[in-house]
Amino acid sequence: MRSVRTLSIVGCHAEGEVGDVIIGGVLDVPGKTMYDKLVHFQTKDDQIRQLVLNEPRGRASMNTNLLLPPCNPLADAGFLILESEEYAPMSGSNTICTATVLLETGIIPMKEPITRLNLDTAAGLVGVTAECSGGKCKYVAFDNVPSFVSALDIPIEVPGLGTISVDVAWGGMWYAIVDASSIGLKVENQYGPQLVEVGQRIKRAVQAQYTPIHPENPSIRGVSILSITEPLEEGPGYKTAKNTVVVSPGRFDRSPCGTGTSARLAVLHARGQIKEGEMFRHRSIIDTEFETHIRGTTKVGKYDAVLPTVKGRAWITSYKQVVLDPEDPYPNGFRVGDQWHVSIDP
Repeated sequence: MRSVRTLSIVGCHAEGEVGDVIIGGVLDVPGKTMYDKLVHFQTKDDQIRQLVLNEPRGRASMNTNLLLPPCNPLADAGFLILESEEYAPMSGSNTICTATVLLETGIIPMKEPITRLNLDTAAGLVGVTAECSGGKCKYVAFDNVPSFVSALDIPIEVPGLGTISVDVAWGGMWYAIVDASSIGLKVENQYGPQLVEVGQRIKRAVQAQYTPIHPENPSIRGVSILSITEPLEEGPGYKTAKNTVVVSPGRFDRSPCGTGTSARLAVLHARGQIKEGEMFRHRSIIDTEFETHIRGTTKVGKYDAVLPTVKGRAWITSYKQVVLDPEDPYPNGFRVGDQWHVSIDP
């Protein structure tokens, strides 16, 4: 078979969200940190991301993770998160997928009943604890990077909607968080088109009116993702809530979203609604669940921060090779409006 590029990929999803893992076909790139490597691919070799995520090889509702040698000497492996519109510094579902693939393919030896490893991400070092049995990762828990609130109850003017109150928090990505009732909707599939359309409009309005900057890496700035939330509820020995995350260019995260959960934990803690060590079960629009808690607190620059731990499951779905024929007219793929949502200008 003729090919100018061949990538070896393990298909995977975590609680419904696709997070395939490239395990071969890409050489390492220069960089003292994983964030440096992220910038390299973003500015010098973005063709890989476009090739695997755009049609005809990809689709709107998927991510791909790229395994690379780590930069941090404490890490067992490094990886970058490729999304449709960006390179995310961190992602919970993608961390769970990557850890599952590393262990279930034997790239990192699995130890039963518990395997511990460290993953180097563009947001920092992430510790992973995998519960393993019979060669399968039953659950993967990760100790996320410190998460914190940039601002609560920001009034954002959204054309056609008026003033919307928005929280902005860091959970490994910069999130805008909006209560579903404030936009007259519920986190249910029947409201899917409206949730996506309104969510994209609010996100763009936040981007125009408020720019959070990470105190430890000023290059990480600006909201790129939005969570629409339902109220916190009391359960037997835990608290629970539902949310959906609107990922650009306009689709739902199928999982409860690990970084979004971390950002929400920071907001709930700042509001006094959840305590350190208290169990929180976060549900997605398809009712999959992450089990989470705050394992401690810290400071990030001037911000009070929480240390979230998020636990979920992933399943390998395929083993495949993605190739690019030298005469393929779409080396960067393409997008079509019936699947790739394009928001109406506000």
